[in-house]
Amino acid sequence: MSSQFPIIVAIVPLLAAPICALFRGTTLPWAITTIISGITFYVSIQLMIAVIQGGPISYELGGWAPPWGIEYVVDLLSGFMLILISAISTGVLLFSRESITREVPDHQLGLFFAAYLLALTGMLGICITGDAFNVFVFLEIMSLSSYALIAMGANEDRRALTAAFQYLIIGTVGASFYLIGVGLIYMMTGTLNIADIAARFPEIEGARPILAAAGFIVIGLAIKLALFPFHVWLPNSYTYAPSIITAFFAGTATKVGVYLLIRFIFTVFGVNYSFGGLELTDILLPLAVLGFLSMSVVAIYQTNIKRLLAYSSVAQLGYIILGIALASESGLMATIVHIFNHAIVKSGLFLSVGCMFYVAGSVYLKDLHGIGRRMPVTTFGFVLGGLGLIGVPLTPGFISKWYLVVASIEHGGVIGYGLVALLMVSSLLAVIYIWRVVEVAYFRDIPEGAEKKEAPLSMLVPTWLFIAASFYFGIETTFNVGIAKATAAFLMGGS
Repeated sequence: MSSQFPIIVAIVPLLAAPICALFRGTTLPWAITTIISGITFYVSIQLMIAVIQGGPISYELGGWAPPWGIEYVVDLLSGFMLILISAISTGVLLFSRESITREVPDHQLGLFFAAYLLALTGMLGICITGDAFNVFVFLEIMSLSSYALIAMGANEDRRALTAAFQYLIIGTVGASFYLIGVGLIYMMTGTLNIADIAARFPEIEGARPILAAAGFIVIGLAIKLALFPFHVWLPNSYTYAPSIITAFFAGTATKVGVYLLIRFIFTVFGVNYSFGGLELTDILLPLAVLGFLSMSVVAIYQTNIKRLLAYSSVAQLGYIILGIALASESGLMATIVHIFNHAIVKSGLFLSVGCMFYVAGSVYLKDLHGIGRRMPVTTFGFVLGGLGLIGVPLTPGFISKWYLVVASIEHGGVIGYGLVALLMVSSLLAVIYIWRVVEVAYFRDIPEGAEKKEAPLSMLVPTWLFIAASFYFGIETTFNVGIAKATAAFLMGGS
C-alpha cells in the first residue's frame, strides 16, 4: 500500500468529492471531507519520511515510464508542501462543523464540501505532479472549485459573487499565460516532463521562444500567487468568502503559486538563466519591496478585519518573493521558511476572526467594540497571532524575518542594508494595523445589549491549535528551518 501513496494523496479526495455532492445537511459530508483530509495528511507525512530516508520518490502512472508517461515526484520541497496543505486543510475542517452552518445554506453543504475536496485535490496534485501540463490541469481543478467556494459566501454578502467573478477573470488570464508558456517550451523540447525539460533546457535557453515562455510562465504564476501589483483579486475573495475558506486559502492557495514559481525558476530554468539571462532579481526585488510596504500601509486603513488580514497577506507574499529575488541559498531558505510560518499564523488569525463572526455576526471594527472582554479567549488568540505577523521573538514571524535579514546582509552593498531597514519599517507598519484591532477590542466600551460569550469549543480548539503551533515552530525550528535549509541547498545545487 505504501508504494501507492503518491497516487493516493491526490486520487482519494478527487474520488470522494462526487460522493459528498450526493448528500444534504452538514454531518455526513463534513465527516467524509474531514476523514479524507486526515488521510491525505497521514499519507503526506509518510511520503516525507520516505523522502528523508531514501531520497526523492518517482511514481509512474499506468506503468508508462517518464518522460513518455505522467510521473508523480515527491522530493523535499513537494513533500514539505503536501504536509503543509493537508495539515491546514484538516485543521480548518475540524473548525468548520459549527461555523459553516452559519454561512452556507443546508441544501448547499454537500456541494460545498465536494468543491472543497476538489480544491484540495488541485493543490496536492500541483505539488506532486512531475508533468508541466498536468500542473495546468490541477491548477484549473483548484481554481474552478475556488470560484465556487468563494461565491457560496453570497449567503451572507452578495458581494461574494462579484469577488468570485473577478477572481475567475483574473485567474483565467494567469492560467492562460502559464499554458502559453508551457506550449512554447513543448514546441522547443518535445516533452512536458519537468525533469526532462530541465535536462534539455541548457541546449535551448538562448532561443527567443524560450525567453517568451519564461516571461509568460513567471507573469502567469505571479497573477496566481497574488504578487503585487497582480493582487487585485485577493482582498475581495478573502473578505467575502466563508470564514473557513478564507482561512484555508490564506494558508495554502497563494503558497501553491509560490511553490510553482520556485519549481520553474530553480528546477526548470536554473539559477544561472533565471537570474542571469532573465535578470529576475531586477523584476522581482522592486515588486517584493513595493508589495510589503504599500500593502502594509493599505492594511492600516481597512475597517473590515478580514480585508485587513487580506492586504497583510499580500504584504507577506512580498517577503516570500524577496527571498527568491535575492538569488541565494539563504534567501531561498528564508522564502521556504516563511511559506510555512505565514501559513500557520494566518490560518490561525482567520479562524479567530471566524469565531468573532460566529458570535458577533460581523467582522467590521465598528461592530467589535470591546470584543476582547466579550470573547477573551478568541481575542487573545488573535493578539498572539498578530505578534507572529509583526515578528516578535519566539514567534515564527521572527524566525522568517531573521533569515530574510541575514540573506539581505549577505547580499551586501547599499541594496542589502537598505532591505534590512525596509524590513524593519514594514514590521512597524504591522504593529500599527494589528494595534488597530487591539485598540477596538480592549479600549472601547462594550455596546449596550452585546452578549458576552465565546464561540463553541469545536471552533476554539482548532483555532488555538494553529496559534499554539505557530509558537511551537517559532521556538522549535528543527522541522521548518531544517527542511527549508536542505531544500534550498538541493535547489541551488541544481540537482
